[in-house]
Amino acid sequence: MALKNIPMTSLERRSLALLSSIYAMRLTGLFVILPIFALYAHKLKGNTPLLMGLALGAYGLTQALLQIPSGMLSDRIGRKPVIAGGLIIFAIGSLIAGSTGSIWGVIIGRAIQGAGAISAAIMALVADLTREEQRNKAMAVVGMTIGATFILSLTIGPVLDGLIGVPGIFMLTAILSGIAVAVVLFLVPKPVRVLKRQKRSARADFAKILTNFQLLRLDAGIFVLHLVMTAIFVVVPQVIVRYLGLGASRQWELYLPIMVGGFIAMVPFLMMASRKRRTRVVLTGAITLLVVTQLVFYFLNQTAIGLITGLFLFFAAFSLLEAMLPSLVSRIAPIESKGAAIGVYSSSQFFGAFTGATLAGALYGAYGIGAVFLATTGLLVVWWILAVTMSEPKLLASRQLRVGEQTPSAAEHLARKLSGIPGVAEAIVIAEEGVAYLKIDRHLLDEKSLEQFAVS
Repeated sequence: MALKNIPMTSLERRSLALLSSIYAMRLTGLFVILPIFALYAHKLKGNTPLLMGLALGAYGLTQALLQIPSGMLSDRIGRKPVIAGGLIIFAIGSLIAGSTGSIWGVIIGRAIQGAGAISAAIMALVADLTREEQRNKAMAVVGMTIGATFILSLTIGPVLDGLIGVPGIFMLTAILSGIAVAVVLFLVPKPVRVLKRQKRSARADFAKILTNFQLLRLDAGIFVLHLVMTAIFVVVPQVIVRYLGLGASRQWELYLPIMVGGFIAMVPFLMMASRKRRTRVVLTGAITLLVVTQLVFYFLNQTAIGLITGLFLFFAAFSLLEAMLPSLVSRIAPIESKGAAIGVYSSSQFFGAFTGATLAGALYGAYGIGAVFLATTGLLVVWWILAVTMSEPKLLASRQLRVGEQTPSAAEHLARKLSGIPGVAEAIVIAEEGVAYLKIDRHLLDEKSLEQFAVS
């Protein structure tokens, strides 16, 4: 039967909740130290402004370098082994960063943290465990989780710093990472996923992704978004101390109400974007809002109203874009290379974070705060131009088929048979649920062949 207005299954909800929580924990390693690391770095041996920026961004650099191979590896050996392995590497890096007294030790630890590059595999597994008509909702939930993690991290970072210090925060993330490994291995379902694909080399799949200009626009967008985010938090916390008199331990009092308000404000626009032919309008509108925020920061960063207005608009636009972009990638990505496509996207995201921290540190040191906001404004204008030229993605339809309870081996065999039916682009069989989730082309689908596998 065709799927129309059907809610998520219990398995989809459980999978999404577990994977979103793991994704949030990983991103906490990037976000939670943003408002506090500059002050902490002064206590480390060998610290300089440049090395401080490198320590802040090293996480993003190794994430960027390894997201693509991680995503491609997950296409071949499975999502769960890649995710569990990445979490273990992340824990090791956290322990190193938390036990050192030198800036170089933190740089090494942060780089190892980032080497556990699992964002692409997590997002691909979310796509594997949700039906096509639920996928936009699922990716939006992941994106909103990122936004909520951003809000929570900036709020609790100063609080945790006062309670356990930055080294304690690193140790805490290591413990949480160990718990997440158990969650992945024992609680997250494993889908049987077989794709109908031609025999192709990894290089051919990769080349296909890099020549998809729709995907490249999204990759450029997430790069700029996270560049702007990290660049802002190299300088804004210092501006808040200077002009509002709020030290690091009290800045959460400013961030929390503003971020919550911005998060709530973006929800109606996220709902609007889900309507047909409205995605590009909302996307370009959010980018325009980001441009406005940078100009507000540039002209009014020495005033309370300028800082509060700029932060509110920034958090609203940032949360909206973080919710939209993963969904768009999932919709546009080639079916047979989804993990690799999401890997490129995630790599761009984290390379943007690294570049933003490094660039902002260099510009701030050489030319002052205003230069940072001028640079981010220029990059956002380039992204706006790319977004305006983007077309709405085309969607395949979805079909749910009751196939009865299956053993894992039988489910895999059935998935192969279903994927061979004309018009079936992808077949995912969840053994414990007894359901096959199909992505289909309605114009090519052989209905009679498909119905032979249905169980009443």
